[in-house]
This record gives sequence, C-alpha cells and structure tokens, in this order.
Amino acid sequence: MELLEKLSNARGPSGNEGEVREILIEAVKRDVDEFRVDTLGNLIARKKARGTRKVSAFRVMIAAHMDEVGFLITHFESNGHLRFSPVGGIDSRVLLAKVVLIGQDKIPGVIGSKPVHLTKAKDREQVVETDAMTIDIGAKSKEDAQRAAKLGDYATFATEFGEMGDGLLKGKALDDRTGCAILAEILKRDYPFELFGVFTVQEEVGLRGARVAAYAIEPHAAFALESTVCDDGPKTKDVSPVTRVGAGPAISIADGTMIADKRLVNLLIETAKTNRIPFQFKQAITGGTDAGRIHLSKTGVPSAAVSVPTRYIHSPVSLLSKKDLENTIALMVKALPGVPKAIGEQ
Repeated sequence: MELLEKLSNARGPSGNEGEVREILIEAVKRDVDEFRVDTLGNLIARKKARGTRKVSAFRVMIAAHMDEVGFLITHFESNGHLRFSPVGGIDSRVLLAKVVLIGQDKIPGVIGSKPVHLTKAKDREQVVETDAMTIDIGAKSKEDAQRAAKLGDYATFATEFGEMGDGLLKGKALDDRTGCAILAEILKRDYPFELFGVFTVQEEVGLRGARVAAYAIEPHAAFALESTVCDDGPKTKDVSPVTRVGAGPAISIADGTMIADKRLVNLLIETAKTNRIPFQFKQAITGGTDAGRIHLSKTGVPSAAVSVPTRYIHSPVSLLSKKDLENTIALMVKALPGVPKAIGEQ
C-alpha cells in the first residue's frame, strides 16, 4: 500500500496533476517499454505484446485518472479571507470547518462561514452554499493574504492517508488514486497484446484527458478503473446500496455516460466466477468514468468500468477495503488475456 499512500497524500486537483504524475512515472517506468506525457498532461505507458500467443496488432487501453476534486482561489476579501470556487463536484455540506492546503507552499487554511450563533433560524435549515464560505488563513488584511497566496492557486484537503480497523484504508483523493495504484500493479505483468496504461488528467471536470488519449491510441478495447459511490450505511428503509465495502470489485452495467460493452462485462463476470474472486454490480445508473469518453472515440471502442467501492468520495476523507483493492487487481490481471477473444481479434 506504499504507492497508494504516496498517491493519496500527493496534491493534484484537475489541471494541476504534476505531483501525482511524477510519482507514477517513478512507479511504472521500469515495468513498461516506453512512456510519454501528452499535450494535455496524460501519462501514457506502453507495454508491447509478449508471450507465445501474441496478438500484436491488438491494443487495449486502461485508464485511471490522476486528478482529485479541490478548489481555486478566486478573490481576496478586505479582512484577509479567501473566496474560492470548487474544482469538480463537491457537496458543500462536507466543507465547513475543514482544513485545506493552498498553493505550492501548502498554506494552511480553514473553510468557514457566518457563525451559527449569528444566523437566523430559517437560515439554519438551509445548506450553506460555497459562495457563502471563505478560507481563513490567519491573514489580517487583503494585502496580508495576497502575500501568502495568489489568484488561481489550488487548494486541497489536508488529509493524511492511514489504516483503520477491519482492513479499511482512509485518505483523500482515493477517487481515483486507487485506480492509479491498481493500474501501476497491472503494468507489472505481461499480456499477449499491446497494453496502454493511461493515467489521465481532468476527469473530474469532464473526462477530458481520456478523450484525448483514446483518440491518439485508437484502442480495440478499453477499461476504466475507478473508486465508486458506496452507500452501505444505515438506512431508514430497506433498499439495496449502490455498492458495499468488502464485497469485491464493482462491475458497471451502465452509468450516466456509458452502457458497458456486454462482451467485456461477461468476460469480467466469468473470470470472477472461475477464479472465485468476489464481485458485485454497481446498482445505480449514475455518475460517469473515463470510459464515457473513450467508448465514443473515433469509430467507437468497446469499453467497461471496474471500480473499488469507496465511502464518502469527493469529500475530505474516503474509506475503502484493502481486500476490495486486491481483488480488483486480481480480477483485471486474470481477465485481460481474454479480451481479444471476447470481442473478436482484429
């Protein structure tokens, strides 16, 4: 879990993924034949086909996004507080009183709003929106704040990675540093086709990096590796959760951006059953992954998404199961050799 810890603690909101990318270059460079960083910032690692039954002209792309949700500093108030805009989808309910780090110098700040004691009763029934919040860095004036930070600085949650009871891992940005760690592990193995491991940028603001990378690679099949919504906590009525922590990797049948290729879904299911790898289905047609852009590239790409169930994504801290992470690696490594046959060798 050393790599996941480094990735989780690294700071990389959409459009500012450099720190994460450098960690991943160091992690994969000895396991691939070549790697490059494209114009948008995607890290594209290529492995040549190997083995006695090579399908050298067949290309598989696996994407995992490097970026995390965060904030951009947009304005300085006269009292020294900083205004900000979210980068990616963040629920404002999780923000108040959270510690963030701002800019390259990691200036600490606390997200705040009007004290509850000074609000009216009707206001306390409303969720505080982000435009009513500021970041307090301890500055006494606008000029003070401008010496510490600048417009356009990124801010990220100040959360440290760690282990919890019952085999759980906690940290920020597990969506999708978990997928990045899994992809790095996948790249250590050999496959009978060309494999392109793509660590993408700007997924949280529109699946942008994956679109550019897929256009360049022209894969015959693709997978997105993700952390996905998990709502297995107590409920007021008996309804199935989207996913459950500890129940294995989640296979998506469809989401808000894609209907998964049935041949790839069936391959994943049969592989899991044959190898006794626990798995589950994502039980909500919501959200989206890099596969949503990849499958529309050029003449179309058969695509699927496999995710690690993760509690509290897009918040200051998320939780996932170490076993789910390990089983996702096992499922992908076992399933990948069967991809050319599953969709028809080109």
